[in-house]
Amino acid sequence: MPRTPPPYRDVVIAGVYNTEQARRLPGRTVGDLCTEAVLGACADAGVAPAEIDGVVGMQVGELIYELGLGPAMRLNSSLGIPAVLHAAQAIAAGQASVVAVTAAGAELLSTDGSAAVWTRPPNELTAPYGLFTAAEMALMARRHMLDFGTTPEQLATVAATIRNNGHANPAAVYYDRGPFTTADIRASRLVADPFHLLDCATTSEGGTALLLAHADRVADLAAAPAYIHGGASDAHGPAYTQAPSFDRTHRDGYPAGYVGRRAAEICFGQSGLGPDDVDVCEFYDPFSFEIIRQFEAYGFCPDGEGGPFVESGAIGPGGRYPVTTDGGTMSFSHAGISAQMLQRVVRGVEQVRGTCPSMQVDGAEIAMCSNGGSGALFTDVMLVGSERP
Repeated sequence: MPRTPPPYRDVVIAGVYNTEQARRLPGRTVGDLCTEAVLGACADAGVAPAEIDGVVGMQVGELIYELGLGPAMRLNSSLGIPAVLHAAQAIAAGQASVVAVTAAGAELLSTDGSAAVWTRPPNELTAPYGLFTAAEMALMARRHMLDFGTTPEQLATVAATIRNNGHANPAAVYYDRGPFTTADIRASRLVADPFHLLDCATTSEGGTALLLAHADRVADLAAAPAYIHGGASDAHGPAYTQAPSFDRTHRDGYPAGYVGRRAAEICFGQSGLGPDDVDVCEFYDPFSFEIIRQFEAYGFCPDGEGGPFVESGAIGPGGRYPVTTDGGTMSFSHAGISAQMLQRVVRGVEQVRGTCPSMQVDGAEIAMCSNGGSGALFTDVMLVGSERP
């Protein structure tokens, strides 16, 4: 696609913050985690909370009230990357000058701690017939395996890489649980063929926030800013209520199995960049196959070659495209619906700042971040960089 003018060049990500992440955080609520995260992002940026004149994400009204921010722009959103882009659009449009984006997950498990609430959806045609997240994603993975010969070993390579990144991250929920081999992944119990337990995301709790500001504030910031080079979203339908089909195709022949391809093309078009310019891939990792699929969908390798691509060493530490360097949802945290998606952007910002506490990629200037997955029928992508576009 032809390049469009960079829509976010006057916006910076000024601050980021993750609260403690844990399997469970007894006594914590979504509200107090969001408040802590916003205050932490302000401290990271060196911006006083009173300067916030916009809040996007969860608990927006409560935050405006509790922190005395009103009158302020507000937008309720349970999404990750789209929430960041909405905040950036508000600043670019002059609706606000400093916007906090926040989300959290708490009190997510059933009373016995055995299952997350989203595994028991109320949809009348979902729960009774066994359609659940792992099965939906597995349908897409199995089709790819049949068409292209993708192997369980290649899936396990992804899972072991990301889990070992979390093993090395002191802030990860599953810190120091490894190291993992591909044999360890494949030896874990089968959940939904081809996914074993260690191919799957975890469930945890915690909060996160980002603080966005107008670029004219850069000289006043306490931390190096990160710039938004592009961002876009794709969807093929409602998440987790319809059985996904890899071949489901509508506009311009983009199949659901490669949802995110159009968004990536738009994102690269906004930035004038391409896959070769990306230094680190902070991809969303609900299941191991989704990483393979994303490298194909976003143009890093041809369709059907994602399996050999990840086996080549490209995605590990020191590889050409280190992936999900904090441990992602498999090891770092899977906090609720939105916080773990925002955390892909937080890690991307840390990478281009050069401030990651673990697995920092030397000289990283451009990070590609993503959310969603083919089984959920949506994908969001975003490019962040160390220099103004």
